[in-house]
Amino acid sequence: MATSSSKGSSKIDRLRRITSPQNALVKALRRAFLHSEVNDEGLFAVEGSKNIEEAIRSGLAIHAVVFSESGAVRVERLLPQLGAKVETLLVEDEVFRSAVNTTSPQGVAALVEAPRFTFEDCLRGSSSLIVVTEGIQDPGNLGTLFRSGEAFGASGVLLGEQTVSRFNAKVVRASAGSIFRLPCVEITLEDALSRLRAVEVRIVGTSSHKGKPLDKVDFTGSIAVVIGNEGAGLSREMLAQLDEVITISHSSKVESLNAGVAASVILYEASRQRSLQ
Repeated sequence: MATSSSKGSSKIDRLRRITSPQNALVKALRRAFLHSEVNDEGLFAVEGSKNIEEAIRSGLAIHAVVFSESGAVRVERLLPQLGAKVETLLVEDEVFRSAVNTTSPQGVAALVEAPRFTFEDCLRGSSSLIVVTEGIQDPGNLGTLFRSGEAFGASGVLLGEQTVSRFNAKVVRASAGSIFRLPCVEITLEDALSRLRAVEVRIVGTSSHKGKPLDKVDFTGSIAVVIGNEGAGLSREMLAQLDEVITISHSSKVESLNAGVAASVILYEASRQRSLQ
């Protein structure tokens, strides 16, 4: 009878061993991490076994998985979840570190087919709850926004100009898998506002200076919430186009909430109100 260690060894033996950092798949992984974008084949990079499992659970196609030698302990858990046609590599730790851009890599990364959504996917009839971003730059904030969006029933996210790429490795990690499932499109803010108004979606946004208190805002029906840049907040041009401006009350000792926290608080209140209907 095979021991558990011999079973694990047989799984590792199924991996193609690579020693060169110039291998085509290793180079593709490196480019995907470096540029934080979808490549010509429609693939983006995902790092960490938990994130890869979330991608699988979300129904995304896995193109290739690369394990480092020190990360090979994860082979036994991940390999049975991969289709027979998924290419799997085993590389030296140094080669792996050259391909990923994280300071403490987990020893496994994948090239995953990017989810594809349209503007219409972000709508939910007469009860759309959409988050619009204006220049969010911190990957952790954007990832948190996706995670809270899925948790509190958002129907979609519209990423405006100057927003960090949703395929940034830190965004993917902070989203805890929500980036794979919550409908999202990149769009100019001008186009976003125009198309939202065309389908009668109210547009609100936050200001740390003045506006209606959060608990006094009606979040029922179709509504879009615009979240601004971490430092500057919403631009004056955007504020002038909102149907309503929201303020979130907090301690006077705190200058302002970061974008991820502000979005989460608003989405929670929206979810609370909608649950009472």
